[in-house]
Amino acid sequence: MPITVVVIIRSAISFFVLLILVRLMGKQQVAQLTFFDYIVGITIGSIAGTLSVQVNENTLATLAGMGTWAILAILLAVVGIHNSWLRKVVDGEATVVVKDGKILEENLKKIRIPIEELMSELRTQGVFSVADVENALFEPGGKISIQKKSDKQPLTPSDMKLTAQYDGLPTTLIMDGMIQEEELHSLGLSKAWLHHQLNKQNIREAAEVSLAQLDTKGNLYVDLKGDKPFYIISTNN
Repeated sequence: MPITVVVIIRSAISFFVLLILVRLMGKQQVAQLTFFDYIVGITIGSIAGTLSVQVNENTLATLAGMGTWAILAILLAVVGIHNSWLRKVVDGEATVVVKDGKILEENLKKIRIPIEELMSELRTQGVFSVADVENALFEPGGKISIQKKSDKQPLTPSDMKLTAQYDGLPTTLIMDGMIQEEELHSLGLSKAWLHHQLNKQNIREAAEVSLAQLDTKGNLYVDLKGDKPFYIISTNN
């Protein structure tokens, strides 16, 4: 068999095996990428690359290596759910770096984060003065969590003793020119109703629409394709 065909077959095998293993390991591998997750991901990816192009390597042995790494990662994740000590060992824990406006330099040294990086992280969260911070923690995944002092936090309706109207998720009625019939029917609406709303802005065909969403207040957001404007159409009248 030509080596090119062998590489193609092995690449396809490694691709689908890697896809299955990633799905089994769960979304935490991406959404909560700790240092340990990073190492596991890089290692499994490296093994998959070896399986793909190193035709002299034993296929089953390489697959066994990938599977072993994935199974160990899954087992540690499952056990870690019920064992806080193991979870701290594998993933680490959050480190307080600012307390009541004071930078905790010793804690920064423990996690080897310079003050310049701390300030940069604070700025990305919209904080330009450390004095405004009640608590700041570096999470195991490397992100920073910030609690501003109470007098620096924005007002909310509850602070002003106001009752806020519930805003649910909008429903997509048109996507890339295609009417989402299931979503439309789930709201008890018809295509005729939708076309009537679009006609309010002289939109004749759904094919002209890039995206149309109906919010819980009865406002229909319509974004037209190309450089055309968007509209917010009230459906309550």
